[in-house]
Amino acid sequence: MIYTVTFNPSLDYIVRLDSFTAGAINRVNFEQVLGGGKGINVSIVLGNLGQASTALGFVSGFTGREIERQLDEFGVEHDFVQLDKGFSRINVKVKADTETEINGQGPDISEIKREELFAQLDQLQQGDTLVLAGSIPKTLPDDIYEKIMARLDGRGIRIIVDAEKKLLLNVLKYHPFLVKPNNHELGDMFGVTLTTSEEIVTYAKKLQDMGATNVLISMAGDGAIMVTADGDVYQCPAPKGKLVNSVGAGDSMVAGFLTGFIESNGDFEKAFHMGVATGSASAFSENLATRPEVEALLKTIA
Repeated sequence: MIYTVTFNPSLDYIVRLDSFTAGAINRVNFEQVLGGGKGINVSIVLGNLGQASTALGFVSGFTGREIERQLDEFGVEHDFVQLDKGFSRINVKVKADTETEINGQGPDISEIKREELFAQLDQLQQGDTLVLAGSIPKTLPDDIYEKIMARLDGRGIRIIVDAEKKLLLNVLKYHPFLVKPNNHELGDMFGVTLTTSEEIVTYAKKLQDMGATNVLISMAGDGAIMVTADGDVYQCPAPKGKLVNSVGAGDSMVAGFLTGFIESNGDFEKAFHMGVATGSASAFSENLATRPEVEALLKTIA
């Protein structure tokens, strides 16, 4: 079974305008409200691709109920810890001549509620897959990823981590099955700017030296690179298409990789291509990738 964890889910209020002027009244020409958060996005896309998963994490208030309602509509199983106070955050995504984001802070998470999540994770079995993705709210300890991986260490659970800088670097000692930084995050981890494929591969291998098993690097419009535990390096340019919505593209890549890995019985090259096609399909759509969209792009790259 696949499980995803989203520590700080959100409702994303996405608006499009011809132009945006700070300090003035701006009128939108498109708007939508989508339940989001990196782990939730992974679960939705997994469902779109035919893979079952259970979304875990914390929700609260009227926004939390809407997130759950949307997941029900997608047919995604969920078992969130319910918080007593506050409401799940609202993120505003303004897309005009430039993109602007205003992200909410989310509700407080008590130690008791944190232990409820740990108790859920304790039920995972050998052969299960856990996706830990995204930032953590300020009311959780900054070593929460480490605590979870230490708790599950040695139990045969495949763990995928998609997080920034210290959140990712600090868990490498537990040998996650897959880590997925983007090229900018990878460079930031080592205080360098990466401009070539060779440099990206070099620093991906540094993550492996620190404990990562397989490394998948997304590069937006430049495609992706993967370095496997066996030392194989795969590179693929992004399929051609018009960028519509970058939100969730990286999460979609994770879901696509997982789907390809499962369907091919562990073929990393096929999983990699499926990941690239799925991330691109989401980027080219108003919504997260669907199976037909992914298969159409897959024909152009694999």
